[in-house]
Amino acid sequence: MTDDSKTTTRAAIVFGGSRGIGAAVARRLARDGADVALTYVSAPEKAAETVAAIEAEGAQGLAIMADSADPVAIQAAVATAVKRFGQLDIVVVNAGIFRWGPVETYPLEQLDLMLDTNVRGVFLAIQAAAPHLAQGGRIVTIGSNTAVRNSFPGSSVYSMTKAAVATMVKGIAIDLAPRGITINNVQPGPIETDLTSANLEMLKPLIPVGRVGQPREIAGLVAYLASEESGYMTGASLTIDGGMSL
Repeated sequence: MTDDSKTTTRAAIVFGGSRGIGAAVARRLARDGADVALTYVSAPEKAAETVAAIEAEGAQGLAIMADSADPVAIQAAVATAVKRFGQLDIVVVNAGIFRWGPVETYPLEQLDLMLDTNVRGVFLAIQAAAPHLAQGGRIVTIGSNTAVRNSFPGSSVYSMTKAAVATMVKGIAIDLAPRGITINNVQPGPIETDLTSANLEMLKPLIPVGRVGQPREIAGLVAYLASEESGYMTGASLTIDGGMSL
């Protein structure tokens, strides 16, 4: 006799999931019942810690070294996840970098790197994963509130890449809608992680709620967008920044 109350385990891949927001998302998806593969470029020990946290939730975890600017590595990462889990239901594209600098002196190589990782890399990850997604699959990109509000000198290139992601999501939503696949973009404001905590105090006065965000708060929003309940939302960019963009 079968137990109809049991649900089939979903499978997810989180690009850039070894630490910070990506790790929080990976852990939350595991807590919600998904097996999770994650990619990383550096800090393999952080990736291993996140896999251990995923497995502590009773889910399967898998860390894959893959540079999000490398299309071959991205394709291989998706293939590895699908082979391990047998399916793919959720894709979260969190990988990204930021390089600040004034327009007059911004190095061309840094511009190319930002575009390759933050725009081209996002597109390539979605392109690689989309053919494997089942009907009703979910894609979530992690953008930035700088796509909405940019008031800091030297942030023009970063803001441009995040605005490009928000626009990209709208077009891809139309492409994938016939398959019941949704794609939405989360735009965090300042978030406390091991990479950013030293520079966040100066931003608190600019945030109406009086504090910076926590990775788990972004993970909670991603979890909703990855759930069945979010099926009527697609192509949206949701800003979560404590009112900073108001």
